[in-house]
Amino acid sequence: MRTARTRQRWLKAAAVLALSLILSACGNAPQSAIDPQGPFAQKPDDLFRIVFAIAVVVFVLVQGLIIYTMVKFRQKPDDDGTLPPQTHGNTKLEILWTAIPALILAVIAVPTVQMIFELDAEPEGAVQVEVIGHRWWWEYRYDFGGETVYTANELAIPAGVPVRLSMRSEENNSVENAVIHSFWIPPLAGKMDVVPGRVTTLNIMADEPGYYLGQCAEYCGLSHANMRLRVNALSASDWQAWVDNQLAPANVPTDGTLEARGREVFYQGACVGCHAINDGEPFLRADGSEVVAAGRTGPDLTHLASRQEFAGAIFELNAETLAAWLENPPAMKPMRPNESPAIGMPNLNLTPDEVEALVAYLLSLT
Repeated sequence: MRTARTRQRWLKAAAVLALSLILSACGNAPQSAIDPQGPFAQKPDDLFRIVFAIAVVVFVLVQGLIIYTMVKFRQKPDDDGTLPPQTHGNTKLEILWTAIPALILAVIAVPTVQMIFELDAEPEGAVQVEVIGHRWWWEYRYDFGGETVYTANELAIPAGVPVRLSMRSEENNSVENAVIHSFWIPPLAGKMDVVPGRVTTLNIMADEPGYYLGQCAEYCGLSHANMRLRVNALSASDWQAWVDNQLAPANVPTDGTLEARGREVFYQGACVGCHAINDGEPFLRADGSEVVAAGRTGPDLTHLASRQEFAGAIFELNAETLAAWLENPPAMKPMRPNESPAIGMPNLNLTPDEVEALVAYLLSLT
């Protein structure tokens, strides 16, 4: 009777374990590290599969010996309680089970070290991009023939071409802001820390055009989970069109339109102190003085509407979400805009009319 109950308990435990494993494999996993979409993710995956196969063989062997020993030498009903002969130490066996793991580790070390150097080497003809980790968003800087293009959160790259990322963390003359981030796009490459006062490098490449998801993988404060990133891999023609568009100045709206009113709100308010818009036309105040939007505290907005998401790539870029953001940014994304040092975008207490005009203007910046 007791044996039957014990068997039932084991069956229930096995069923729960099997169900847990099945459920853990369910769902959409766009940030899966075992679905490489480029060579700099494929190489670590290949090595992982080799190591995993070796680990499975070792696991089966060790667990098999344990189970065999438990069954072979278990206490039987007719045992008289006498202990079996006790063996203390076996030099040959101890040398064997020390040498075998050491040999396995040595074999694994060779392709591992080789792969580390291969992944670190700068590919020939790579597109160069500077990456700056802020609290809590990513900034990207491209140099196209001496002209710098600034964008945020959505990293555009040409498909089939290697990209060399030179990465650092924002310091902003503040110890509190000098935190470590970690740049991670699982389908395209492994993780790489982004460290204040130091430049780290990472190679990425997408085999095919597509949209790849990533995020900061190092806890960096209040909105760490909201510091996401997107890689938009473009075909050759789409990449050239993107470059040409980014090099062009931003749209300047026609006088008297809602977009023109939004431009006035942008340049006459606090927006211009933190954000840059390169439209080639300085804004003139009523007194005739010029205002140039060249702030670097927040993301560059020159071609904001060419992106699909904003605010650390956590919100879809459309009129509804952008209006909600302008009405009260800290309510949508945890930040500390009113403390010292200020981090993130504050609530500017804009009126509904100002919000409407700003949304129209920002969405015109294609």
